[in-house]
Amino acid sequence: MEKEIATLAAGCFWGVEEILRQIPGVLKTTVGYCGGESERPTYSTVKTGTTNHAEAIQIEFDPSKVTYEEILLTFFRLHDPTTLNRQGNDVGTQYRSAIFYNNEDQRLQAEKIKVIAQENGLWKKPIVTEITPLIKFWDAEADHQDYLQRNPHGYNCHYLR
Repeated sequence: MEKEIATLAAGCFWGVEEILRQIPGVLKTTVGYCGGESERPTYSTVKTGTTNHAEAIQIEFDPSKVTYEEILLTFFRLHDPTTLNRQGNDVGTQYRSAIFYNNEDQRLQAEKIKVIAQENGLWKKPIVTEITPLIKFWDAEADHQDYLQRNPHGYNCHYLR
């Protein structure tokens, strides 16, 4: 089976992971950090906002069951992509909206879906989601993986709109 990887940031990674893992065709989700300058970021360093990493999700998926574009359409529904460096009560660059693409095809698809998301009328303000190449994804600590599966009443500011 062929697998693909999508890497997205949309605020606190716990709620984002919980929604994306439910999409048929998603095989695995991993929460972590990307988009920053420091080596081996940790939750304690990323939460300071000084590393420039975003809390992000890597999604391994079966493209014969769900497309990258379908995942991106869900991504634009599960958070407010018009708020710069903020989702709900979470404020800082680590909570920015971003698509980290793995190749030129993903970049082109991300740009296309961003335009579609802006034009569909769900968001009245301009979408500020950045589209940037994935340089390195760092897995978050074990206690952040599958967090809402283990803590079903844990903090979550994400829902499908």
